[in-house]
Amino acid sequence: MTTVAECGTIEQAAVLRSLLADCGVAAYLPDELAVTYRGTVSSLRVQVADEDAESARRILEAKAQ
Repeated sequence: MTTVAECGTIEQAAVLRSLLADCGVAAYLPDELAVTYRGTVSSLRVQVADEDAESARRILEAKAQ
């Protein structure tokens, strides 16, 4: 798995996961449960399969523009 983004809130991470899914790239939030149970995490990672990392980064860059 490759981290393609780090977000400050679960909402931001969920939006990126949805964006990637809409573009055909499965994304995962491995820190999602830590937020649910502990309540505070400094950042949430958005991860994709290694072979999808380049595509995911392009999608996220296009969204940022």
